[in-house]
Amino acid sequence: MHPLLFHIGSLAIPTYGVLTAAALLAALGLCVERARRAGLPGDKVWNLGLIAILAALFGSRLLLVASNLHVFAQHPFWVLGLATVHGGWIAAGGTAIGAVAAVLYALAEGLPLLRIADAAAPAAALGFAVSRIGAFCAGLGWGTPTTLPWGVTYRSAVAWLWYRTPLGTRLHPVQLYDAVVSFAILVLLLGMGRSEMARRAGEIAGAWLFLYGISHFFLEFLRGDAVREPAFGGLFTMAQGLAVLAVILGGALWLRRPTDPLRAGVRQHFPEV
Repeated sequence: MHPLLFHIGSLAIPTYGVLTAAALLAALGLCVERARRAGLPGDKVWNLGLIAILAALFGSRLLLVASNLHVFAQHPFWVLGLATVHGGWIAAGGTAIGAVAAVLYALAEGLPLLRIADAAAPAAALGFAVSRIGAFCAGLGWGTPTTLPWGVTYRSAVAWLWYRTPLGTRLHPVQLYDAVVSFAILVLLLGMGRSEMARRAGEIAGAWLFLYGISHFFLEFLRGDAVREPAFGGLFTMAQGLAVLAVILGGALWLRRPTDPLRAGVRQHFPEV
């Protein structure tokens, strides 16, 4: 595959980084579009998305520094690099920080949280799909060995150096499996938004959490770089634990009572919601 998109002199531009940036921009644009369709202020939703993204990026970097403080004490300028260092709990922590920042901004601006979540759900599906394509090109999140004819073989030394991708071995293209599932979920969520399927605030977000949680739980078994956590008896990964939580939360949003007090209260600020 192609972990390097191109070179500018001695500067290497990683494929995964470029596609991840594209995924974030595409997701943010779709979120604003869906929010406007729901009658929410697009400029505030745009600000909320930027705050969430920046908080997640800075938060994950701070967690990385905190967990390797002795290394950064000797090489302080490394904080500007290490874009290829990845860790499950660091990514989860950064995402949590971004989510908290988004919720605080939404509360400060009087935005309806569940309607914002409904607008963000299709955007998240799109973002995951595009970023997984980038991961496939780079060799990040590689799959387990397979003899299936559609298995992929990585041969780039850069992929091994950056992501420890096994070379010369046929692997499951699990990143593409994930991308296909995310695109399918995206189509379903967009269909729900255009029909009467989602009658209550939070149902679209609940559908994304439930469906992505289930799919991600099982796809994680095909991840060749997955690390089983002792907390789960060495059977499951942290990502699978989070997937179970997503399924529970998504189901809870779908099982909410038909009445929607939040939406009723929000009409004072956004009559069109």
